[in-house]
Amino acid sequence: MALSEQRKSEYFEFLRFPTVSADPTRAKTMQECADWLGKKFGEMGMEGEIVPTAGAPVVLAKWKKSGVGKRRTVLIYGHYDVQPAEIGDGWTGDPFEPRVINGMVVARGSTDNKGQIFSHMMGVAERIRSGGPDTDVIFVVEGEEEVGSDNLEGVLRARKGELACDVAVISDTNMAGPDKPTLTYGLRGIAALEVELTGPSHDLHSGVYGGAVVNPITVLTRLLAGLHDDNGRVTVPGFYKKVRKVAAWERKAAKDLGVSDAEVRRQAGSPALAGEPGFSAIERIGMRPTAEINGITGGYQGPGPKTVLPSKASAKLTFRLVPHQDPKEIADWVEKDLKKRCPKTVKIKVVRHHGGFPYFCDPTQGFGPAAFRALREAWDGKKIQYLLEGGTIPIVSVIKKVLGVETLLVGLSLPDCRAHGPDETFPIEYLERGAKMNQALLREISKV
Repeated sequence: MALSEQRKSEYFEFLRFPTVSADPTRAKTMQECADWLGKKFGEMGMEGEIVPTAGAPVVLAKWKKSGVGKRRTVLIYGHYDVQPAEIGDGWTGDPFEPRVINGMVVARGSTDNKGQIFSHMMGVAERIRSGGPDTDVIFVVEGEEEVGSDNLEGVLRARKGELACDVAVISDTNMAGPDKPTLTYGLRGIAALEVELTGPSHDLHSGVYGGAVVNPITVLTRLLAGLHDDNGRVTVPGFYKKVRKVAAWERKAAKDLGVSDAEVRRQAGSPALAGEPGFSAIERIGMRPTAEINGITGGYQGPGPKTVLPSKASAKLTFRLVPHQDPKEIADWVEKDLKKRCPKTVKIKVVRHHGGFPYFCDPTQGFGPAAFRALREAWDGKKIQYLLEGGTIPIVSVIKKVLGVETLLVGLSLPDCRAHGPDETFPIEYLERGAKMNQALLREISKV
């Protein structure tokens, strides 16, 4: 399937919507993008619907021509919201004006997740034109994945009957590398928190009060440094209590990926790697839980000096979790640990943000072999890799809980596509490859 100028133009139009779900001023843009998707699904010949929520709309589209229970139904999930992006963040051009550089589409959302979900739309559209997909198809495309998918579970529950399916498919994960088709069989979960410290009632002169009044930034940095020991292990009591023991075949599969520590360091652009002893970098990323400091705020941040003793300091934290860790339980333990270690010289407040459960699905069972065959066909017989992904897709565990089905994770992104970073990219040829994969996947699922 060659990428037509029309499909390329539509993809670029999709990318031009600055659908930053974390920015409340983008509400109108979110609605416009949802409407655009609904229109595209209608043009494909599907029954599209825009479902309002307390946040961004959810777009539903259905191709159900066989009658209830006559053949397999596949639910394809994606999201149209993106991470924040500004030229000042390191972008070499407008993040929402797509460019093609050396075969890579550079734009916010190009890989996460507009390119990947659009490739599925291309695949289904082509099959509808040529007689119809091999299964019934439901698309669920939301606008709040990047902020925790707070409203999607309610939509799934309210529409549970009409969204009944045999399996879900998501392309929002990484391949192991170029020309390394990858079946992701697990995801890390997440617990996000924010810690806020307050010392004096207002900012003070550091010469007048320094040495007599505690600096909240000093306390905060000590609390944050204490989250890890010298070997990189998380020190929060109970943190590793429920961590799943990884099977020998999984460690072999990780080794077979052929992703060396040196390659991970190159992709990250880091002078050196760090982490738990006894694990390779790729194992640490997918198989082990972590504590990460995402941002620190406090004091004067402007140009030049300002001799201030700040009244407040805060930090944003995320904890990536593995099966069978519970995000609420982890958040409870972290909050308890921080408050226990915090001195009485400052007031501490811990704010809970979104959480998501880890996910694991045996790739040799259920529809896993069908996904294996489809990937092999789409990638011209290349070896299929098995991967535990370090990222989180909260809705995967919700799909299992609400709809009772497993999810096939067949990502098209590359490790160096810079998702969430400046100059995010997506190989333009993967739009065609993804469409081919979609068609092979639906065909193989229909045989199970």
